[in-house]
Amino acid sequence: MADLSKHEPKILLQMKNIHKKFPGVYALKDVNFELRAGEVHALLGENGAGKSTLIKCLAGIYIPEEGEVIVNGKSHIMQSVADSQAHGISVIHQELCLVPYLSIAENMFLGRERNVAGIIKRGQENEEAKKMLARLGLDFDPNTLIKDLSIAQQQMVEIAKALSVKADILVMDEPTASLTDKETEVLFETMRQLKAEGIGIIYISHRMSELFAITDRVTIMRDGQYVGTVNTRETTNDQLIAMMVGRELTQLYFKDEVKPGKVVLEVKDLVSPPFVNGVSFSIREGEIVGMSGLVGAGRSETAHCIFGIDDKYTGEILIDGKPVHIRSVRQAMQNGIALVPENRKEEGLVLINSVGYNLTLTILHEIFRGHPLGNPSRESEEIARHIQELAIKTPTAEQLAENLSGGNQQKIVIAKWLATKPKLLILDEPTRGVDVGARAEIYGFMNELAKQGVAILMISSDLPEVINMSDRVLVMHEGRVTANLSKHELSQETIMLYATGNGGNINAA
Repeated sequence: MADLSKHEPKILLQMKNIHKKFPGVYALKDVNFELRAGEVHALLGENGAGKSTLIKCLAGIYIPEEGEVIVNGKSHIMQSVADSQAHGISVIHQELCLVPYLSIAENMFLGRERNVAGIIKRGQENEEAKKMLARLGLDFDPNTLIKDLSIAQQQMVEIAKALSVKADILVMDEPTASLTDKETEVLFETMRQLKAEGIGIIYISHRMSELFAITDRVTIMRDGQYVGTVNTRETTNDQLIAMMVGRELTQLYFKDEVKPGKVVLEVKDLVSPPFVNGVSFSIREGEIVGMSGLVGAGRSETAHCIFGIDDKYTGEILIDGKPVHIRSVRQAMQNGIALVPENRKEEGLVLINSVGYNLTLTILHEIFRGHPLGNPSRESEEIARHIQELAIKTPTAEQLAENLSGGNQQKIVIAKWLATKPKLLILDEPTRGVDVGARAEIYGFMNELAKQGVAILMISSDLPEVINMSDRVLVMHEGRVTANLSKHELSQETIMLYATGNGGNINAA
Protein backbone atom coordinates (compact mmCIF):
# COMPACT_ATOMS: atom_id res chain seq x y z
CA MET A 1 0.00 0.00 0.00
CA ALA A 2 1.30 3.46 -0.92
CA ASP A 3 2.38 5.70 1.94
CA LEU A 4 -0.07 8.59 1.64
CA SER A 5 1.79 10.55 4.32
CA LYS A 6 4.52 11.29 1.79
CA HIS A 7 2.00 13.37 -0.17
CA GLU A 8 0.73 15.27 2.85
CA PRO A 9 2.22 18.77 3.25
CA LYS A 10 4.55 19.02 6.19
CA ILE A 11 3.10 20.82 9.20
CA LEU A 12 5.56 23.56 10.13
CA LEU A 13 3.65 25.10 13.01
CA GLN A 14 0.85 24.28 15.42
CA MET A 15 -0.42 26.65 18.09
CA LYS A 16 -2.71 24.80 20.48
CA ASN A 17 -5.09 26.21 23.09
CA ILE A 18 -3.24 29.52 23.45
CA HIS A 19 -4.38 31.81 26.28
CA LYS A 20 -3.14 35.35 26.92
CA LYS A 21 -4.51 37.94 29.38
CA PHE A 22 -3.90 41.66 29.83
CA PRO A 23 -5.21 43.88 32.64
CA GLY A 24 -8.96 44.10 32.20
CA VAL A 25 -9.16 41.99 29.03
CA TYR A 26 -8.74 38.40 27.80
CA ALA A 27 -6.77 38.92 24.56
CA LEU A 28 -6.60 35.24 23.56
CA LYS A 29 -8.73 32.38 24.81
CA ASP A 30 -8.18 28.80 23.65
CA VAL A 31 -6.89 29.75 20.17
CA ASN A 32 -5.68 27.15 17.67
CA PHE A 33 -3.73 27.65 14.46
CA GLU A 34 -1.82 25.45 11.99
CA LEU A 35 0.62 26.28 9.17
CA ARG A 36 1.79 23.89 6.45
CA ALA A 37 4.93 24.06 4.35
CA GLY A 38 4.42 25.87 1.07
CA GLU A 39 1.14 27.57 1.95
CA VAL A 40 -0.04 31.09 2.58
CA HIS A 41 -2.42 30.91 5.53
CA ALA A 42 -4.41 34.05 6.30
CA LEU A 43 -5.29 35.11 9.83
CA LEU A 44 -8.50 37.15 9.65
CA GLY A 45 -10.49 39.08 12.21
CA GLU A 46 -11.65 42.53 13.25
CA ASN A 47 -9.28 44.89 15.05
CA GLY A 48 -9.08 43.57 18.58
CA ALA A 49 -9.81 39.98 17.54
CA GLY A 50 -6.37 38.92 18.82
CA LYS A 51 -4.45 38.38 15.58
CA SER A 52 -1.45 40.53 16.45
CA THR A 53 -1.40 39.19 20.02
CA LEU A 54 -1.24 35.63 18.70
CA ILE A 55 1.64 36.57 16.41
CA LYS A 56 3.48 38.25 19.28
CA CYS A 57 3.19 35.00 21.25
CA LEU A 58 4.79 33.24 18.28
CA ALA A 59 7.47 35.93 17.99
CA GLY A 60 8.51 35.75 21.64
CA ILE A 61 7.25 39.24 22.47
CA TYR A 62 4.48 37.88 24.69
CA ILE A 63 4.55 34.64 26.67
CA PRO A 64 1.10 32.96 26.86
CA GLU A 65 -0.28 31.81 30.21
CA GLU A 66 -1.46 28.53 28.69
CA GLY A 67 -1.06 26.56 25.48
CA GLU A 68 1.55 24.94 23.31
CA VAL A 69 3.58 26.06 20.29
CA ILE A 70 4.88 23.20 18.13
CA VAL A 71 7.51 24.07 15.52
CA ASN A 72 8.63 21.30 13.16
CA GLY A 73 7.17 18.68 15.49
CA LYS A 74 8.81 19.98 18.68
CA SER A 75 7.03 21.84 21.47
CA HIS A 76 8.33 25.28 22.43
CA ILE A 77 7.27 28.45 24.21
CA MET A 78 9.17 31.33 22.68
CA GLN A 79 10.91 33.24 25.47
CA SER A 80 12.27 36.09 23.32
CA VAL A 81 12.48 37.42 19.77
CA ALA A 82 15.94 35.85 19.42
CA ASP A 83 14.47 32.51 20.56
CA SER A 84 11.73 32.77 17.93
CA GLN A 85 14.20 33.64 15.16
CA ALA A 86 16.43 30.74 16.22
CA HIS A 87 13.48 28.45 15.51
CA GLY A 88 13.17 29.78 11.95
CA ILE A 89 10.42 32.36 12.48
CA SER A 90 10.58 35.85 10.97
CA VAL A 91 7.88 38.46 11.58
CA ILE A 92 6.97 41.62 9.69
CA HIS A 93 4.91 43.53 12.25
CA GLN A 94 2.06 45.89 11.38
CA GLU A 95 3.96 48.75 12.99
CA LEU A 96 7.40 49.21 11.44
CA CYS A 97 10.37 48.14 13.59
CA LEU A 98 13.14 50.18 11.99
CA VAL A 99 15.69 52.59 13.49
CA PRO A 100 15.29 55.95 11.65
CA TYR A 101 18.91 57.12 11.94
CA LEU A 102 20.49 53.85 10.81
CA SER A 103 20.93 52.86 7.17
CA ILE A 104 18.90 50.26 5.31
CA ALA A 105 21.72 47.71 5.59
CA GLU A 106 22.32 48.48 9.28
CA ASN A 107 18.64 47.91 10.00
CA MET A 108 18.51 44.68 8.02
CA PHE A 109 21.35 43.13 10.06
CA LEU A 110 20.70 44.79 13.40
CA GLY A 111 21.46 42.29 16.15
CA ARG A 112 23.04 39.81 13.74
CA GLU A 113 25.80 41.93 12.25
CA ARG A 114 28.31 40.39 9.86
CA ASN A 115 31.62 40.65 11.73
CA VAL A 116 35.09 39.24 12.11
CA ALA A 117 36.70 39.49 15.55
CA GLY A 118 34.09 42.06 16.52
CA ILE A 119 34.71 44.29 13.47
CA ILE A 120 31.52 44.76 11.46
CA LYS A 121 31.87 44.04 7.74
CA ARG A 122 29.77 46.88 6.33
CA GLY A 123 30.73 46.06 2.76
CA GLN A 124 29.40 42.52 3.07
CA GLU A 125 26.21 43.75 4.72
CA ASN A 126 25.66 46.29 1.93
CA GLU A 127 26.09 43.61 -0.76
CA GLU A 128 23.68 41.22 0.97
CA ALA A 129 21.19 44.02 1.54
CA LYS A 130 21.38 44.99 -2.13
CA LYS A 131 20.54 41.42 -3.18
CA MET A 132 17.55 41.27 -0.85
CA LEU A 133 16.27 44.62 -2.07
CA ALA A 134 16.71 43.54 -5.70
CA ARG A 135 14.58 40.48 -4.97
CA LEU A 136 11.72 42.90 -4.31
CA GLY A 137 12.51 44.98 -7.38
CA LEU A 138 14.08 47.79 -5.34
CA ASP A 139 17.22 49.70 -6.30
CA PHE A 140 17.71 51.62 -3.04
CA ASP A 141 21.23 52.48 -1.92
CA PRO A 142 21.82 50.28 1.20
CA ASN A 143 23.50 53.30 2.85
CA THR A 144 20.28 55.36 2.73
CA LEU A 145 18.98 56.32 6.18
CA ILE A 146 15.54 54.98 7.05
CA LYS A 147 14.32 58.47 7.98
CA ASP A 148 14.82 59.56 4.37
CA LEU A 149 12.39 56.92 3.03
CA SER A 150 8.62 57.19 2.69
CA ILE A 151 6.35 54.94 4.77
CA ALA A 152 5.81 52.69 1.73
CA GLN A 153 9.56 52.44 1.08
CA GLN A 154 10.17 51.65 4.74
CA GLN A 155 7.57 48.87 4.49
CA MET A 156 9.46 47.31 1.57
CA VAL A 157 12.70 47.49 3.58
CA GLU A 158 10.94 45.74 6.48
CA ILE A 159 9.89 42.97 4.10
CA ALA A 160 13.43 42.64 2.71
CA LYS A 161 14.76 42.51 6.28
CA ALA A 162 12.41 39.65 7.13
CA LEU A 163 13.42 37.73 4.00
CA SER A 164 17.09 38.13 4.89
CA VAL A 165 16.62 35.96 7.99
CA LYS A 166 16.00 32.92 5.73
CA ALA A 167 13.19 31.60 7.90
CA ASP A 168 10.96 28.54 7.42
CA ILE A 169 7.99 30.49 8.80
CA LEU A 170 7.34 34.04 7.63
CA VAL A 171 4.66 36.21 9.23
CA MET A 172 3.33 39.26 7.37
CA ASP A 173 1.06 41.58 9.39
CA GLU A 174 -0.60 44.11 7.04
CA PRO A 175 2.42 44.22 4.67
CA THR A 176 0.59 46.02 1.84
CA ALA A 177 -1.08 48.76 3.92
CA SER A 178 1.19 51.46 2.44
CA LEU A 179 2.11 49.81 -0.87
CA THR A 180 0.97 50.69 -4.38
CA ASP A 181 -0.67 48.06 -6.58
CA LYS A 182 2.63 47.57 -8.45
CA GLU A 183 4.60 47.08 -5.22
CA THR A 184 1.92 44.70 -3.95
CA GLU A 185 2.18 42.54 -7.05
CA VAL A 186 5.98 42.37 -6.68
CA LEU A 187 5.45 41.24 -3.09
CA PHE A 188 2.90 38.59 -4.16
CA GLU A 189 5.31 37.24 -6.78
CA THR A 190 8.01 36.97 -4.10
CA MET A 191 5.54 35.14 -1.86
CA ARG A 192 4.80 32.66 -4.64
CA GLN A 193 8.54 31.98 -4.98
CA LEU A 194 8.80 31.43 -1.22
CA LYS A 195 5.85 29.02 -1.33
CA ALA A 196 7.61 27.02 -4.04
CA GLU A 197 10.64 26.78 -1.73
CA GLY A 198 8.46 25.22 0.98
CA ILE A 199 8.27 28.26 3.23
CA GLY A 200 5.04 28.71 5.18
CA ILE A 201 3.59 32.22 5.30
CA ILE A 202 1.10 33.58 7.82
CA TYR A 203 -0.65 36.52 6.18
CA ILE A 204 -2.71 39.17 8.00
CA SER A 205 -4.65 41.69 5.93
CA HIS A 206 -7.94 43.58 6.06
CA ARG A 207 -8.01 43.80 2.26
CA MET A 208 -10.34 40.95 1.41
CA SER A 209 -9.40 40.91 -2.28
CA GLU A 210 -5.81 40.07 -1.31
CA LEU A 211 -6.89 36.96 0.55
CA PHE A 212 -8.44 35.49 -2.59
CA ALA A 213 -5.44 36.51 -4.68
CA ILE A 214 -2.67 34.95 -2.60
CA THR A 215 -3.88 32.68 0.25
CA ASP A 216 -4.63 28.94 0.45
CA ARG A 217 -6.48 28.84 3.76
CA VAL A 218 -8.06 31.36 6.12
CA THR A 219 -8.35 31.09 9.90
CA ILE A 220 -10.91 33.45 11.44
CA MET A 221 -10.70 34.91 14.96
CA ARG A 222 -13.29 36.91 16.88
CA ASP A 223 -13.02 38.50 20.33
CA GLY A 224 -9.78 36.66 21.09
CA GLN A 225 -11.18 33.25 20.19
CA TYR A 226 -10.81 30.78 17.32
CA VAL A 227 -13.87 30.73 15.02
CA GLY A 228 -12.80 28.35 12.24
CA THR A 229 -10.54 27.56 9.29
CA VAL A 230 -11.69 27.39 5.65
CA ASN A 231 -10.07 26.74 2.27
CA THR A 232 -9.94 30.06 0.41
CA ARG A 233 -11.22 28.56 -2.84
CA GLU A 234 -14.26 27.12 -1.06
CA THR A 235 -15.53 30.31 0.58
CA THR A 236 -16.81 33.76 -0.38
CA ASN A 237 -16.19 37.32 0.71
CA ASP A 238 -19.60 37.50 2.44
CA GLN A 239 -19.05 34.23 4.31
CA LEU A 240 -15.68 35.40 5.63
CA ILE A 241 -17.12 38.72 6.78
CA ALA A 242 -20.02 36.97 8.53
CA MET A 243 -17.58 34.67 10.36
CA MET A 244 -15.35 37.61 11.23
CA VAL A 245 -17.94 40.04 12.61
CA GLY A 246 -20.50 37.49 13.81
CA ARG A 247 -23.18 38.99 11.61
CA GLU A 248 -23.85 39.87 7.99
CA LEU A 249 -22.46 43.28 7.02
CA THR A 250 -25.20 44.58 4.78
CA GLN A 251 -23.50 47.86 3.92
CA LEU A 252 -19.84 48.90 3.92
CA TYR A 253 -19.92 52.36 2.34
CA PHE A 254 -22.22 55.03 3.82
CA LYS A 255 -22.54 58.00 1.46
CA ASP A 256 -25.67 60.11 1.15
CA GLU A 257 -26.00 62.83 -1.45
CA VAL A 258 -25.39 66.23 0.16
CA LYS A 259 -25.88 69.57 -1.58
CA PRO A 260 -22.55 71.44 -1.22
CA GLY A 261 -22.59 74.80 0.54
CA LYS A 262 -20.12 77.67 0.42
CA VAL A 263 -16.41 77.19 -0.33
CA VAL A 264 -14.57 76.41 2.92
CA LEU A 265 -11.05 75.85 1.55
CA GLU A 266 -9.44 77.23 -1.57
CA VAL A 267 -5.83 76.47 -2.49
CA LYS A 268 -4.15 78.47 -5.27
CA ASP A 269 -0.85 77.47 -6.85
CA LEU A 270 0.58 75.96 -3.65
CA VAL A 271 4.31 75.22 -3.91
CA SER A 272 6.46 73.50 -1.28
CA PRO A 273 9.47 71.78 -2.88
CA PRO A 274 10.18 69.05 -3.65
CA PHE A 275 6.75 67.35 -3.46
CA VAL A 276 4.20 70.16 -3.96
CA ASN A 277 4.62 71.92 -7.29
CA GLY A 278 1.63 74.15 -7.97
CA VAL A 279 -1.49 72.64 -6.39
CA SER A 280 -4.89 74.31 -6.81
CA PHE A 281 -8.31 73.08 -5.68
CA SER A 282 -11.30 73.97 -3.49
CA ILE A 283 -13.68 72.17 -1.13
CA ARG A 284 -17.22 73.19 -0.16
CA GLU A 285 -19.32 72.60 2.93
CA GLY A 286 -20.73 69.05 2.98
CA GLU A 287 -18.37 67.77 0.31
CA ILE A 288 -16.18 64.70 0.66
CA VAL A 289 -13.34 65.27 -1.80
CA GLY A 290 -11.05 62.31 -2.35
CA MET A 291 -7.38 62.81 -3.14
CA SER A 292 -5.69 59.97 -4.98
CA GLY A 293 -2.26 59.37 -6.48
CA LEU A 294 0.76 57.14 -6.32
CA VAL A 295 3.28 57.16 -3.48
CA GLY A 296 5.35 60.36 -3.72
CA ALA A 297 2.69 62.30 -5.61
CA GLY A 298 2.61 64.97 -2.89
CA ARG A 299 -0.77 64.27 -1.29
CA SER A 300 0.31 64.17 2.38
CA GLU A 301 2.74 67.04 1.83
CA THR A 302 -0.12 69.18 0.49
CA ALA A 303 -2.12 68.40 3.63
CA HIS A 304 0.89 69.30 5.79
CA CYS A 305 1.02 72.76 4.21
CA ILE A 306 -2.69 73.34 4.80
CA PHE A 307 -2.36 72.19 8.42
CA GLY A 308 0.73 74.24 9.24
CA ILE A 309 3.13 71.31 9.68
CA ASP A 310 5.14 72.70 6.77
CA ASP A 311 4.98 76.50 6.72
CA LYS A 312 7.58 76.94 4.00
CA TYR A 313 5.28 77.32 1.01
CA THR A 314 4.27 79.84 -1.60
CA GLY A 315 0.87 80.33 -3.16
CA GLU A 316 -2.43 81.07 -1.42
CA ILE A 317 -4.62 79.27 1.10
CA LEU A 318 -8.07 80.78 1.69
CA ILE A 319 -10.45 79.78 4.48
CA ASP A 320 -14.05 81.00 4.00
CA GLY A 321 -12.75 83.25 1.26
CA LYS A 322 -10.13 84.96 3.42
CA PRO A 323 -6.39 84.52 2.69
CA VAL A 324 -4.40 82.94 5.53
CA HIS A 325 -0.77 81.94 5.91
CA ILE A 326 -0.78 79.06 8.36
CA ARG A 327 2.59 78.85 10.11
CA SER A 328 1.69 76.32 12.83
CA VAL A 329 -0.76 73.61 13.80
CA ARG A 330 -2.22 75.99 16.40
CA GLN A 331 -3.04 78.51 13.65
CA ALA A 332 -4.60 75.74 11.56
CA MET A 333 -6.82 74.76 14.51
CA GLN A 334 -7.78 78.40 15.06
CA ASN A 335 -8.93 78.46 11.43
CA GLY A 336 -11.15 75.40 11.98
CA ILE A 337 -8.88 72.80 10.38
CA ALA A 338 -8.24 69.28 11.73
CA LEU A 339 -5.92 66.57 10.39
CA VAL A 340 -6.07 62.84 11.12
CA PRO A 341 -2.54 61.80 10.09
CA GLU A 342 -1.46 58.77 8.09
CA ASN A 343 0.74 57.36 10.86
CA ARG A 344 -1.50 57.27 13.93
CA LYS A 345 1.06 55.67 16.25
CA GLU A 346 3.78 58.27 15.68
CA GLU A 347 1.76 61.36 14.80
CA GLY A 348 -1.74 60.86 16.20
CA LEU A 349 -1.47 59.30 19.66
CA VAL A 350 0.44 59.41 22.91
CA LEU A 351 0.55 55.63 23.22
CA ILE A 352 1.84 55.49 26.79
CA ASN A 353 -1.06 57.60 28.03
CA SER A 354 -4.70 56.73 28.57
CA VAL A 355 -7.62 56.77 26.17
CA GLY A 356 -9.11 59.69 28.10
CA TYR A 357 -5.86 61.67 27.98
CA ASN A 358 -5.69 61.30 24.19
CA LEU A 359 -9.35 62.19 23.66
CA THR A 360 -9.02 65.57 25.37
CA LEU A 361 -5.59 66.66 24.11
CA THR A 362 -6.99 69.06 21.52
CA ILE A 363 -9.47 70.79 23.88
CA LEU A 364 -7.40 71.24 27.04
CA HIS A 365 -7.74 75.01 26.69
CA GLU A 366 -11.51 74.61 27.02
CA ILE A 367 -11.32 72.26 29.99
CA PHE A 368 -8.98 74.60 31.86
CA ARG A 369 -10.82 77.80 30.89
CA GLY A 370 -11.90 79.40 34.18
CA HIS A 371 -10.55 76.39 36.08
CA PRO A 372 -6.79 76.71 36.78
CA LEU A 373 -6.67 73.11 38.01
CA GLY A 374 -8.94 71.76 35.30
CA ASN A 375 -12.61 70.80 35.23
CA PRO A 376 -12.82 67.04 35.99
CA SER A 377 -16.58 66.77 35.42
CA ARG A 378 -16.38 68.50 32.01
CA GLU A 379 -13.39 66.32 31.09
CA SER A 380 -15.21 63.12 32.09
CA GLU A 381 -18.30 64.16 30.12
CA GLU A 382 -16.25 64.79 26.97
CA ILE A 383 -14.39 61.48 27.29
CA ALA A 384 -17.57 59.46 27.89
CA ARG A 385 -19.36 61.16 24.98
CA HIS A 386 -16.62 60.42 22.47
CA ILE A 387 -16.20 56.82 23.61
CA GLN A 388 -19.94 56.31 23.12
CA GLU A 389 -20.37 58.26 19.87
CA LEU A 390 -17.46 56.56 18.11
CA ALA A 391 -18.07 53.14 19.72
CA ILE A 392 -14.50 52.94 21.05
CA LYS A 393 -14.00 49.52 22.60
CA THR A 394 -12.01 49.97 25.80
CA PRO A 395 -12.44 48.48 29.30
CA THR A 396 -12.12 51.96 30.86
CA ALA A 397 -11.06 55.48 29.88
CA GLU A 398 -7.88 54.82 31.87
CA GLN A 399 -6.74 52.01 29.54
CA LEU A 400 -3.46 52.86 27.79
CA ALA A 401 -3.93 53.71 24.12
CA GLU A 402 -1.13 51.31 23.14
CA ASN A 403 -3.19 48.37 24.44
CA LEU A 404 -6.11 48.98 22.07
CA SER A 405 -6.54 47.55 18.58
CA GLY A 406 -5.61 49.57 15.50
CA GLY A 407 -9.24 50.31 14.67
CA ASN A 408 -9.99 51.65 18.13
CA GLN A 409 -6.80 53.69 18.12
CA GLN A 410 -7.91 55.25 14.83
CA LYS A 411 -11.29 56.10 16.33
CA ILE A 412 -9.50 57.88 19.21
CA VAL A 413 -7.52 60.01 16.76
CA ILE A 414 -10.67 60.88 14.82
CA ALA A 415 -12.58 61.67 18.03
CA LYS A 416 -9.73 63.84 19.31
CA TRP A 417 -10.02 66.08 16.26
CA LEU A 418 -13.81 66.03 16.08
CA ALA A 419 -13.74 67.49 19.60
CA THR A 420 -12.42 70.72 18.03
CA LYS A 421 -15.59 70.99 15.90
CA PRO A 422 -13.67 71.57 12.64
CA LYS A 423 -15.11 73.16 9.52
CA LEU A 424 -12.47 71.32 7.43
CA LEU A 425 -11.44 67.76 8.31
CA ILE A 426 -8.45 66.23 6.51
CA LEU A 427 -8.28 62.45 6.71
CA ASP A 428 -4.97 60.93 5.56
CA GLU A 429 -5.46 57.18 4.90
CA PRO A 430 -8.38 57.02 7.38
CA THR A 431 -8.83 53.23 7.21
CA ARG A 432 -5.20 52.10 6.95
CA GLY A 433 -4.83 48.88 8.95
CA VAL A 434 -8.50 48.96 9.99
CA ASP A 435 -10.87 45.97 9.75
CA VAL A 436 -14.03 45.88 7.68
CA GLY A 437 -16.36 46.49 10.64
CA ALA A 438 -14.45 49.56 11.84
CA ARG A 439 -14.21 50.77 8.23
CA ALA A 440 -18.00 50.79 7.96
CA GLU A 441 -18.21 52.77 11.21
CA ILE A 442 -15.63 55.34 10.01
CA TYR A 443 -17.48 55.75 6.71
CA GLY A 444 -20.66 56.31 8.71
CA PHE A 445 -18.98 59.06 10.75
CA MET A 446 -17.77 60.73 7.54
CA ASN A 447 -21.24 60.60 6.05
CA GLU A 448 -22.82 62.21 9.13
CA LEU A 449 -20.16 64.94 9.27
CA ALA A 450 -20.76 65.79 5.61
CA LYS A 451 -24.49 66.06 6.28
CA GLN A 452 -23.66 68.49 9.12
CA GLY A 453 -21.78 70.68 6.63
CA VAL A 454 -18.19 69.71 7.44
CA ALA A 455 -15.87 69.85 4.43
CA ILE A 456 -13.77 66.67 4.19
CA LEU A 457 -10.56 66.07 2.28
CA MET A 458 -9.88 62.32 2.22
CA ILE A 459 -6.42 61.20 1.11
CA SER A 460 -6.47 57.49 0.31
CA SER A 461 -4.60 54.82 -1.65
CA ASP A 462 -7.65 52.53 -1.49
CA LEU A 463 -9.38 53.11 -4.84
CA PRO A 464 -12.74 51.46 -3.95
CA GLU A 465 -12.82 53.68 -0.85
CA VAL A 466 -12.06 56.80 -2.91
CA ILE A 467 -14.68 55.95 -5.54
CA ASN A 468 -17.47 55.03 -3.12
CA MET A 469 -16.97 57.74 -0.48
CA SER A 470 -16.10 60.80 -2.60
CA ASP A 471 -18.34 63.38 -4.24
CA ARG A 472 -15.42 64.09 -6.56
CA VAL A 473 -11.76 63.09 -6.70
CA LEU A 474 -8.57 65.10 -7.14
CA VAL A 475 -5.77 63.04 -8.68
CA MET A 476 -2.16 64.06 -8.09
CA HIS A 477 0.99 63.27 -10.05
CA GLU A 478 4.46 64.65 -9.30
CA GLY A 479 3.20 67.40 -7.03
CA ARG A 480 0.37 68.64 -9.23
CA VAL A 481 -3.38 68.01 -9.47
CA THR A 482 -3.82 66.36 -12.84
CA ALA A 483 -7.56 65.68 -12.63
CA ASN A 484 -10.71 66.82 -10.86
CA LEU A 485 -13.12 63.95 -11.51
CA SER A 486 -16.83 64.19 -10.84
CA LYS A 487 -18.80 61.26 -9.40
CA HIS A 488 -19.94 59.95 -12.78
CA GLU A 489 -16.36 60.04 -14.14
CA LEU A 490 -14.91 57.86 -11.37
CA SER A 491 -13.36 54.49 -12.15
CA GLN A 492 -10.14 52.80 -11.08
CA GLU A 493 -8.85 52.93 -14.65
CA THR A 494 -9.49 56.68 -15.02
CA ILE A 495 -7.90 57.50 -11.67
CA MET A 496 -4.79 55.45 -12.49
CA LEU A 497 -4.53 57.08 -15.91
CA TYR A 498 -4.16 60.51 -14.32
CA ALA A 499 -2.14 59.21 -11.35
CA THR A 500 0.55 57.98 -13.74
CA GLY A 501 0.61 61.28 -15.63
CA ASN A 502 -0.93 59.87 -18.81
CA GLY A 503 -4.20 61.77 -18.76
CA GLY A 504 -3.03 65.34 -19.22
CA ASN A 505 -4.19 68.04 -16.78
CA ILE A 506 -7.66 69.16 -15.69
CA ASN A 507 -8.62 72.31 -13.80
CA ALA A 508 -9.09 71.30 -10.16
CA ALA A 509 -11.03 74.33 -8.91
